[in-house]
Amino acid sequence: MTLVFGKLGLTTCLLAVLAGCSTPTDSTSGEVAPEDLATASGENMPVRIDGSSTVYPITVEMAERFKQMKSADSLEIAINFSGTGGGFDEFCQGATDISNASRPITQEEMAECRTNGVQYVELPVAFDALTVVVNGENAWAQDITVEELKSLWESSAENSVTRWSQIRPDWPDEEILLYGPGEDSGTFDYFNEVIIGEDDASRTDYVSSEDDDELVQAVQSEPNALGYFGYAYYKEAGDSLKALAIDSGDGPMYPSGEAIRSNEYQPLARPLFIYISADSLDNNPMVAEFVEFYMANTRTVVTDIGYEPLPNEAFGIAMDHLVNRKVGSVFDGKAQHDLSIEALLEKEAAF
Repeated sequence: MTLVFGKLGLTTCLLAVLAGCSTPTDSTSGEVAPEDLATASGENMPVRIDGSSTVYPITVEMAERFKQMKSADSLEIAINFSGTGGGFDEFCQGATDISNASRPITQEEMAECRTNGVQYVELPVAFDALTVVVNGENAWAQDITVEELKSLWESSAENSVTRWSQIRPDWPDEEILLYGPGEDSGTFDYFNEVIIGEDDASRTDYVSSEDDDELVQAVQSEPNALGYFGYAYYKEAGDSLKALAIDSGDGPMYPSGEAIRSNEYQPLARPLFIYISADSLDNNPMVAEFVEFYMANTRTVVTDIGYEPLPNEAFGIAMDHLVNRKVGSVFDGKAQHDLSIEALLEKEAAF
């Protein structure tokens, strides 16, 4: 059974991977291995994935390609998006094999994993340009400074900063409608850290969702809307949305792969990750095979989706960490501001 959802036009939230799309038929030929033997061999063991909605489209596409490569009669890859924080809640309980993440694992999540005996391999898979967007018909906002973003989203702005003219006097004296990720989202955490400067400091009087498609649709439908989410969702929306250039002090810079590579799209350029359970790698052959396939082929996928691929060197380092089961995180439980691709490589190579 394959369930299909409209997430960036990709399948799926639950991938029950079959050889084709035909309806399954009962077999009485005796040629199919008994379920217990197939499970014991690892052939039918499911792969369970949860976490970031930002990383979700990459993982879904990799699962689709893995399905095509395997041409397996029965292979289940269950993919959900409950946000980075929600995904780590499941992962550190041992309920999932892989956790998609749009920020590094936190100290609290590390402690939870240790308490439950869950070790993990941390693998960066791409860079994202977290994008601040307005409705495509917005004629006044072209760029926004980091300080203006902070004044708009910090907790002291709640029920206080509610009009465009309060951000800039020459913007319209009209209500501003805010949309953003929920508190379980890694995008929410990252934005708080690099824009507001501390965790859990965001205003709460905005419309939130862990589903980025819902945020896209909301901003598309409201001329006075402003929101933020991963670049891939902005790219998919086309001209119905407009990205604001971000000014961190050196002039406005629009999100793009070039701006990420030059380290000019700061502080909203960030690495994206998958975290893999070491126990699942050792005991579920499908997890190990899928992750190896994922890392070997991600570069050919992320650009089309809307993210910046890491250089070949990064994937070489990641494969070394995977093969040698280098468990743990190269981060100190928090996002690193102004992290360039080169700096990420240095951290990974030194691990």
